[in-house]
Amino acid sequence: MSYHNGRDSIHDMVYKSDKTSVVNIRMNRNAFTRLCDMLEQRGGLKNSKNMLVDEQVAMFLHVLAHNEKNRIIVERFKRSGETVSRCFKLVLDAVCRLHKEFYKKPVPIPDDETDERWRWFKGCLGALDGTYIKVKVLAANRKPYRTRKGEICTNVLGVCSRDLQFIYVLAGWEGSAADTRVLRDAISRPHGLKIPHGTYYLCDAGYTNGEGFLTPYRGQRYHLNDWSRPPTNAKELYNMRHSSARNVIERCFGLIKSRWAILCDNAYHPIESMPRIIIACCLMHNFILTTMTEDPLDQEIVVNHTQFGDEHDNIISTIETSQGWTDRRDLLANTMFTDWSARRANN
Repeated sequence: MSYHNGRDSIHDMVYKSDKTSVVNIRMNRNAFTRLCDMLEQRGGLKNSKNMLVDEQVAMFLHVLAHNEKNRIIVERFKRSGETVSRCFKLVLDAVCRLHKEFYKKPVPIPDDETDERWRWFKGCLGALDGTYIKVKVLAANRKPYRTRKGEICTNVLGVCSRDLQFIYVLAGWEGSAADTRVLRDAISRPHGLKIPHGTYYLCDAGYTNGEGFLTPYRGQRYHLNDWSRPPTNAKELYNMRHSSARNVIERCFGLIKSRWAILCDNAYHPIESMPRIIIACCLMHNFILTTMTEDPLDQEIVVNHTQFGDEHDNIISTIETSQGWTDRRDLLANTMFTDWSARRANN
């Protein structure tokens, strides 16, 4: 086999037009070229004897985007099954090797924030939550991966910024694992999730309200579709605003699952490979958002690696309830309600 064998395929798939490129590999031609340059110059990906870097990357992205079996990729690119598998792994290695460049560096909400959705959450870094991704597991090993709904999944922790970019992802935990257990693992790892003191993430009620993690009040209306009538007290108003801001992580999960079919269907890859594939999908999501001027999914969505950028030890390393943190939430809720009530009175 030689270089030209797969060139017709990649021309029709990527270089023919931006429209076909987005359909096939989820990014336009300019973004694709930049990604190939990054992976070649800094990710260690090289031309092989029979295949250029761009064909390897196109093959990898097409698998993520369409979750096609190896034999379909063999037919599409006119390559052997062994070549397809080997190139997929090489590109996956290169993408994960550059995780520091792809992950978003967290930035706290400033004191002078004007965005109504976020201005109440000064010091907030973003939001976090868990999501289930279906995986292929041998029958004898399925029990730990079975969720409460009976699906065989891995529980993935996603942490994102206010602008829909992933800050940290931890994949690989069994579907039966509780979200709090996965989070404890993430912050306990030497190169895991880092949360400097004085900052925090918005979480749902399944997590502990404590230093570094701000949750809603239990027993009060919370989800966005519950607000057919205005809030009646400070806790309800706080929950409404918390839900509005925290919804960013739900949108992130919706975007990656819409973008990458490999995260929606039962993937054909073994469970051992899925954690890195999941992380690579999140990294490529970030790359698309930062490289393309317009994300084609913007109008369609309603709704484990080292973290970088921390050069000190002033970080939160435990998850536990805190009276001080409870008082902080109460003060925030009361401040919100006082301001909201005054505005309503003036109107």
